[in-house]
Amino acid sequence: MLKMSARPDRAVGLITEYNPFHNGHLHHLQESRRVSGAEVAVAVMSGHFLQRGEPALVDKWVRTEMALRAGVDVVVELPFPWACSSAPDFAQGAVRALDALGRVDCLCFGSETGNLDALQACADLLCEHEQMVGAATEKLLRSGVSYPEARGRLLAAESGLQLSAAALAQPNNILGIEYLRALRLQQSTLKPFTVQRIGAGFHEVDVAEGEIASATGIRRGLAEGREIASYLPQPASGPLFEALALGRGVDAEHHTRLLLGRIFHGAAALRQVFLVADGIESRLLSAADKAADYEDLVSTVKARQFTRTRIQRMLAYILNDVHAEQVRTLMPAGPRYLHLLGASERGRVFLGACRRHLKLPLVSNFSRIYAILKRHYGENSENYRLALIQLDLELRTTRTFTLLMHRWNGGNRNRDFFETLKSP
Repeated sequence: MLKMSARPDRAVGLITEYNPFHNGHLHHLQESRRVSGAEVAVAVMSGHFLQRGEPALVDKWVRTEMALRAGVDVVVELPFPWACSSAPDFAQGAVRALDALGRVDCLCFGSETGNLDALQACADLLCEHEQMVGAATEKLLRSGVSYPEARGRLLAAESGLQLSAAALAQPNNILGIEYLRALRLQQSTLKPFTVQRIGAGFHEVDVAEGEIASATGIRRGLAEGREIASYLPQPASGPLFEALALGRGVDAEHHTRLLLGRIFHGAAALRQVFLVADGIESRLLSAADKAADYEDLVSTVKARQFTRTRIQRMLAYILNDVHAEQVRTLMPAGPRYLHLLGASERGRVFLGACRRHLKLPLVSNFSRIYAILKRHYGENSENYRLALIQLDLELRTTRTFTLLMHRWNGGNRNRDFFETLKSP
């Protein structure tokens, strides 16, 4: 793909988790600037819980600092209900957040295929034949086929593209299609680009020295005590290693115990939680009586109609006691404010230029958030009520995350209120 001429105020959007920021992310960042001609890189990043339902390796501020040191200019949080959701909702929330800044010109995402036209054709098919695709997908799911495989089969059969079902079922291709679909459904002006992923695949856990490792592989390496520094950009690695040395990483045993405690509240409480449906609360309670750890719990609950990823997301909602009514009320409206986590000097200049174009309140810490939201929406408005739901969930997930750390510090539970804006 040819490089566009660079423009100092041109901004490219990146949709990320950075769990943690590694060499593959650096490649994506550099290539995104190259193909888009953008100087400013704006990342929408998941907070403390991720798309597949797992808690992040370290908190969102550490991951923000890593991204800024590696060259990202602005980091905005993707709120929990969208960050911990299926690919369509994850994409819808992230695109809404980028659009709300008002000055982001384009979106660049990584994909296994690197073929934007092919991914766009798939996105168009989903938009134009939603009912047909939905019914066919549901039929395959009932037969025991996983969601990615079902989606891949249908797109390969209906699109006429020279791409296999297996290729279209790859995780970043799936997300890329959903980003393009979200752009179309929201009539976004963001221009899409894609860069081909290099190095280890999303699920690969073992790589040779010097290769680009997956985030999954890096986390596995850390858990096993292996050397992982070579897989991280040198400027970005410092905040991660410092946080881990201070005990600010997630402790798997703490995670399991807190989760079991939530499940033991009983079937009636579980039925209120988002994604708990179809009698799965009975399987949860039975599994919780025997499970030795998180992996044991997930594998015991897993069944044909309950995929691993869905179970992990459901467990994240149980852990944070998030009720179905809250999510179903908030999701259709989209994020009601943006939480700014960090900015470089160039990012601060960009944000200054955004001020008149913002479509949502942009808040760097929550010390004045109630006053800001009241002033923006009006205290008695529906949007103010929705913003308070979003805020409640963000505060709750931060407080829960602090309980998962190896070393608990009570002062961290309210960091959203006092944490200063991160810079490189």
